[in-house]
Amino acid sequence: MQGMTTWSTTRYIVVYNYGAVVLFNFGDNEEFDVLDIIRQHGSEQCQEAKNDDFDIIIRPTLEGWCQGGHDKVLLKKLNTDNIRIVSSILGQSVALDHYGRKVDALVTIFSDLNQKMEKTGTFTMKRSALFRVVATANTTLADVILRLGLLERSDAAWKNANYAVLWEFLREEYELDERFESFDFKVEIIQHNVRFFLEVLQNRKSNSLEWIIIFLIAAEICVSLYEIMHGSGVL
Repeated sequence: MQGMTTWSTTRYIVVYNYGAVVLFNFGDNEEFDVLDIIRQHGSEQCQEAKNDDFDIIIRPTLEGWCQGGHDKVLLKKLNTDNIRIVSSILGQSVALDHYGRKVDALVTIFSDLNQKMEKTGTFTMKRSALFRVVATANTTLADVILRLGLLERSDAAWKNANYAVLWEFLREEYELDERFESFDFKVEIIQHNVRFFLEVLQNRKSNSLEWIIIFLIAAEICVSLYEIMHGSGVL
């Protein structure tokens, strides 16, 4: 993720524990070298890395604190709080894409299951596999809310109205609220499907128990008939 368009040679690197890295004022070739170094210290590698570019233009003569544009923002100055706000939004945006792809894959799984049930009328997924899908959906939603802090306002934005303007502009620019609503809706679809298929598995288990009970009753009747007939001398 590329950061700042400016004549300054000052560079910044912001690394988040959920896997996002934000680079300010690095060239493309330098960016790959830095990411290779960071990957050596990571515990988990992302198979589908995604990057995004965003320009930050520093203009000390700017009348207001910041001025937004398409894929860029003009700032009066670049300080620590501005860096925190910009990097947090960019990191959340890229990470949300990653988690969105995971949810899309789960939705596809249930879509295929529903299509098979529509054609065959049977459900073939094992209980353990369904539980793994449930766990993936739950951990994905928890990561987005807790690790990304997507629903939390920046501390700087709480304390200062100027930073709040920048924070709100960037969230709107990257449509974080709308994308999270779409993400949450897909998770609800997954949860609805999970409840349905769990009921199918439960009914299947209930049917199996019913047949076992019927078999045991039939066996008991046969044993009783045998004893009666044997006692009466028929056998």
